[in-house]
Parts: sequence; structure tokens; C-alpha cells
Amino acid sequence: MFDLILFLTLLALGFGFGQYLESQHYKSIIRRESSLKRIPAIATKHLPPEFTPCSTQMVCGNVVISIDFFKKFVAGMRSIVGGRVSSYESLIDRARREAILRMKEQAATLGANYVFNVKMETSSISKGRRNSIGSVEVLAYGTAISKQQAL
Repeated sequence: MFDLILFLTLLALGFGFGQYLESQHYKSIIRRESSLKRIPAIATKHLPPEFTPCSTQMVCGNVVISIDFFKKFVAGMRSIVGGRVSSYESLIDRARREAILRMKEQAATLGANYVFNVKMETSSISKGRRNSIGSVEVLAYGTAISKQQAL
């Protein structure tokens, strides 16, 4: 009986702290996305014909985000019946958005106006027992371009 109470207590604590930390991360992401919206990240590799770049440089953003125990537990329960695993969806969403932000922050330090040919790579790392996902890594990369300013 004590083991069950301990398990449920730890599960509740994991849920509470996990939700709090995730909401704080989303607030940080939203704030930083707002400040970096002036630098568009564009997936196309072809520049518009009227576009004259004055400098280019590769930029990248990399992040590793771990899943908390509660979400891993819920995902394990979901795998029994099948269906959408929303706990992993929010993990991937946060990781992708954070990687793009880090790439844009690097572009901003270089004085870039745009990031073209944006690509992303995602992988799971730190697999636990029974090959369950422990962390995901997302790498976003592209070409930072500074456009000549008209005089």
C-alpha cells in the first residue's frame, strides 16, 4: 500500500513540475518568437530575382529536450490502446520551435535579414529500457542572408 501511495505521489509531483516547466518554456518561446519575427525563416532555396544579398553565412540552432516521467507514463498507457500521443507532440513542438529560435538568434547576431533554405533534422536519443524515448534532438540550419539596403 505504501508503495502505491509513493508511486502516485511521485507521479503527481512529476505532473505538476513537468506542466510548470513546460508552460515556462512555452512562455519563453512565445516571447522570443515575437522579438525575432523580423527575421523570416524560409524553406525555399531559390532567392527572388530582385533580391541582392551582400553576405551569406550558414547558421544553425540545436536543442535536446527530455521528456518527463509523467508524460512517458501517459505515452506508455496510450501505446496499449493506440492513438495520438499528445505528450510526445508537445515535446517535438517545443524542440522544433526552440531550435529555429536559436538559429534565428545566431542569424541576428550576424546582422542577417533572412534565413533561406531552412532544413531540420530530428532524432531520438537517450533511449531507456524497452527503447522508449528519453530525449529528442532537433537541429535547424539554413543560410543567413544580409540584404543590401537601398540608399
